[in-house]
Amino acid sequence: MDLSKQPPRRPSNPIMGGIVALARMTDKARAANDETLGAYLYGETSGLDKEVLEFINMKAEAFAEAAASMDDAALAALALERAGKSAAQIAAFNKEHLERLPQDDRHRQLVVERVAKYAPGRTDIKTVFQSIELDDWGLFRDTDLTARPPRSPYVRSVAGMMAVARMGDKARAAKCGKIGEYKYGEDSGLDEGILEALGISAADFAEAAYQNPNDLELGEWVKAHTKLTQADISTYNAGRSLRGINTPELRERFLQRRNAMCPERTDITTFSDLLDYDDEKSFGLVDLTRHAPRNPYDTNVGGLVSLGRMIDKARATSKGLQGAYWFGTDSGIDRGLLEFLGLSQEEFVAALEKCPTDEAVVQWLGARLQKPQAEIDAFNAKMRNYGPTNDRGWGFLRGAVAKSDASRTELTTFFAMMVLDDKISFARLKAGV
Repeated sequence: MDLSKQPPRRPSNPIMGGIVALARMTDKARAANDETLGAYLYGETSGLDKEVLEFINMKAEAFAEAAASMDDAALAALALERAGKSAAQIAAFNKEHLERLPQDDRHRQLVVERVAKYAPGRTDIKTVFQSIELDDWGLFRDTDLTARPPRSPYVRSVAGMMAVARMGDKARAAKCGKIGEYKYGEDSGLDEGILEALGISAADFAEAAYQNPNDLELGEWVKAHTKLTQADISTYNAGRSLRGINTPELRERFLQRRNAMCPERTDITTFSDLLDYDDEKSFGLVDLTRHAPRNPYDTNVGGLVSLGRMIDKARATSKGLQGAYWFGTDSGIDRGLLEFLGLSQEEFVAALEKCPTDEAVVQWLGARLQKPQAEIDAFNAKMRNYGPTNDRGWGFLRGAVAKSDASRTELTTFFAMMVLDDKISFARLKAGV
């Protein structure tokens, strides 16, 4: 969960083990693991987390490690086991926190400021939890689709259903008057189909999305207001993910649309793919939450392996759309490439701001690419064959390969690992697994 784009669950949400603030701490732990914590604090640096960790008898590091490998149900069971508390003790812990008032002038002033900013005139917001929840809501309630597109229709982070997160983005944008060229509800064929399947009105969903900027909590609301079972949702997803190739009529319509927009993109095979393409093109983005960067073996930019890939990662990172990819000094491959070119990460990023195309980047690099062909060939060969040199490196590579396809034990280079990871990661995104 990226907490620079949505808040963690409400502190008052007791869905995990019946313990308030445990779901919130779980979201922050997972974000800390993924380095997407944003402005939030986790573990010992958070006063509330410290109290929850003490209550469940766990250390922040151990909880984060468990959060990385367990789902909510398993993690809640572990927390309850480690806590060893009675129902009465849990109820007392919850009551104390739900009713707690600010204890000092600073926190009392925070309540005043948050109410003035996000809920002027409200007199019922008095507790610490209410203050936190108001701040979360105020920071993330509005979505500006004049600045960037809604999320990919393949994202299933709300109720496990395709395109509901996207519809939530559009609902929030419509609510705050920043929907741009997008359409919401009955004005959108995609939304109309989802709402009909859920049995929820556009107005009700829009209000729920606006009040619940956290995907998991919006998902809780959706599940409480629909008669669809998880099996029904899986069936819906299967049909939606294939829309464009699942019937001859839809296939004809899809091909007409693709041929009008991007006839050369034969890799685009469904209407959802086409939405992703249109979103990126409309905003001039490279969005690595929707697709992989270019193949590391690609030498079409400047004759160097991975240069096109590094450009993609840099452009995506500048917009906060890098997904799980590492760029620049965080990436061993990028470090080697920057060193070969005699550039710092900052110089490269600054140049991309002025160079909108690959051709412009190559022109800017100029003499840095004018090396003897033998030197370029040697660099490319070195990078293609770059692999682990110690036990730690081998552990990383084998672990990464195993996550993608445990049968591919023959892979020994980082380029091969990346190609496999690119393929499997986005196949899983589209398949919802």
